[in-house]
Amino acid sequence: MLSISTMTSKGTILTADKISYTKRFSYAGTDVGNQLVYCVVSFYLLIFYTDTYGISAAAAGTILLLARCIDGIETPIWGIIFDKTNSRWGRCRPWFLWLCFPFAIFGVLTFLTPNLGTTAKIWYAGGTYVVWSILSTGIGTPITAILSALTSDSHERVTLTTFRMFGSKIGVLFVNLTLMRMVAWLGHGNDRKGFMLVLLIYAAVSVLLFLFAFRNLVETVKEEKKPQTIRGNFGALKGNWPWMIIFVSSFFFWIAFIARICMAPYFFEYVLHRKDLVPLANSLDFISLAAIFCLPFLCKWTFKRNVWIIGLLGMAVGQCLLGLGAHLSSLIIVMVGWALGFLASGLAMPIPFAVLAESVDYGEWKTGVRAPGILTTLGATLCSKAGSGLGGALPAWIMAACGYVPHTVQTPQSLKGIAMGFIWLPAVFFGLSMIPVLFYKKYELLEPKIKAELNIRRASVNEVNARYTQYAPREALLNSP
Repeated sequence: MLSISTMTSKGTILTADKISYTKRFSYAGTDVGNQLVYCVVSFYLLIFYTDTYGISAAAAGTILLLARCIDGIETPIWGIIFDKTNSRWGRCRPWFLWLCFPFAIFGVLTFLTPNLGTTAKIWYAGGTYVVWSILSTGIGTPITAILSALTSDSHERVTLTTFRMFGSKIGVLFVNLTLMRMVAWLGHGNDRKGFMLVLLIYAAVSVLLFLFAFRNLVETVKEEKKPQTIRGNFGALKGNWPWMIIFVSSFFFWIAFIARICMAPYFFEYVLHRKDLVPLANSLDFISLAAIFCLPFLCKWTFKRNVWIIGLLGMAVGQCLLGLGAHLSSLIIVMVGWALGFLASGLAMPIPFAVLAESVDYGEWKTGVRAPGILTTLGATLCSKAGSGLGGALPAWIMAACGYVPHTVQTPQSLKGIAMGFIWLPAVFFGLSMIPVLFYKKYELLEPKIKAELNIRRASVNEVNARYTQYAPREALLNSP
């Protein structure tokens, strides 16, 4: 790792720890591996439940929400486990090794479709999805939590997050371009068989990528090793306003984003009567890479808060264009709005992951407690999964209330329900997600001061530890009988 001194456009002198490209691509690989399974579940599980496995929309929505309620219990437990982890590989890195196989296996089981009765189907679907969801927390959280251990430099963290988002978008693009074609090809008209075989392939690649990341993502930021009680770990939340801003905004964002994604297949098939456009529409997520590529430069040019708000505002405007296009029956306007939403997501989605590492530093600076596991599981994983659960459940319940029946011509009321879940529900929540971000700038201005003071504290602790190590053997010898 190479140290380079730079001055930002805001006049702050920073010393950057230059991360190798091997490490950057390994970090990107974690989210490619994650999205090969996670994207299939997030984008396609709802329509898989209703149109392939034969579960009602209301039951499918309840399953998605039930898993999120369980997340409220298991996510903090994961956070405690991560903060208590003290292996020879570090805190976060070993979980890529330990959980990649279970995560992949239950991803396949979630799309396995045994011939069961109606009630048994619901129990099987709910059971496999809940277990997979727990494992996805276990392997997904270290992807975010390890960032604060890879480098202490704010701009290098943004760069790593950019590489991670590139990996995420590549994984999403690959899934959207290949999933349904491979389901049809491998299933020979049997979608149940096709989904199972495709998930086997995706899961195997996911395991290989996580093993590659485990090999290369060495945790280099040394932190003070002092025991903390469980209550002490939660102390990092006390007065941690940057973390609270991230949590609330991200919660609303994920409700909006997942509702938008989950409802797209219904909208294109039943409202536009263009089911053939679903793979292309979802593949447009790839254009977010243009915004992601600009992210490090934008964050040097202006405040991260401003970039964050621009991304969220762009997504809200995109939803309004979708509504206009649907009203005018204009496919062109619909696709422009859909594409604008994805482009803006390239700014709105990565920023919370980057600033979450800053909230870990803020918690340590303010309370003396460094708890990346707790802050990440609650600030990134819990809010994203709870938001994702509501983002899948709310539109499903709206469709059920409006009388949705799969594989039939929809009634005008049902079409209104689909439009409500696809267009206006996300628009409202994208708007709500902007409100807390407006208050983030004052905490962003504190970042250089926090870094400098933490470095002084850690240097002081390291000096004391070195002196203790030097004189402890001599004292032991003098005190011996």
